[in-house]
Amino acid sequence: MSDDTGYYAPVPARVGRIVSLVPSLTESVAATVPEALVGATDWCSHPADLDVARVRGTKNPDLAAVAALRPDVVLANFEENRAQDLAALRAAGLAVWVTRIRTVEEAFTSLARMFEHACRVERPAWLDAAERAWDLPEPAVRRTAVVPIWRRPWMVVGRDTFAGDVLRRLGVDNLYAHHPERYPKIPLPELVDRDPDLVVLPDEPYAFSSADGPECFPGLRCALVSGRLLTWYGPSLITAPAELTRSLTDTPPG
Repeated sequence: MSDDTGYYAPVPARVGRIVSLVPSLTESVAATVPEALVGATDWCSHPADLDVARVRGTKNPDLAAVAALRPDVVLANFEENRAQDLAALRAAGLAVWVTRIRTVEEAFTSLARMFEHACRVERPAWLDAAERAWDLPEPAVRRTAVVPIWRRPWMVVGRDTFAGDVLRRLGVDNLYAHHPERYPKIPLPELVDRDPDLVVLPDEPYAFSSADGPECFPGLRCALVSGRLLTWYGPSLITAPAELTRSLTDTPPG
């Protein structure tokens, strides 16, 4: 069976050992088949009591450590993980399953395929609950936003991103949704001059906070949101619509 990127993944009929190189996939597996999860990155923070071998980061995994765990399958993502690392794992004889998720709908489809074909388990009940949570009516009011994800230099969410689709479904239109790049570098004065209804500031990958970020956008409404709720595709999808809506609504001017 081929993964989301078209690569054939020689996953065995029974999967008992899984290494995940993506925090949201780690949380997804831990919520579904925890006994099979044997390795994860240093950035895999959920669940809080996760007790598995760590294999460094998403962009610099310890490939030897991954191989030493003898996984039946390695779970990865086209955006989070580097192509050269995935190629090296395949060359070492490991089955690598890569997800491609750019929208909420793709998350449901991709995760269902991953569990069936890469993890060899039935579709989890929490995924059904997540789909129901995102069966939302069309928002009555739409707002515009810029979504910084880094500073020094400033970078924002651009085209074809999961975070952008999450916000769109909640009635918030990303002003850089049609930029040629997915995560463009944009000078701060330009971001301010766009005069968005909202500046959405997640706490990852850059840890924006009330003391670090809003001061750069005087007079604009800044919404501090959970990066996990905005960018992760896993069990957090169940509560994300309601929790993000609250964060996006409670936004006093800077």
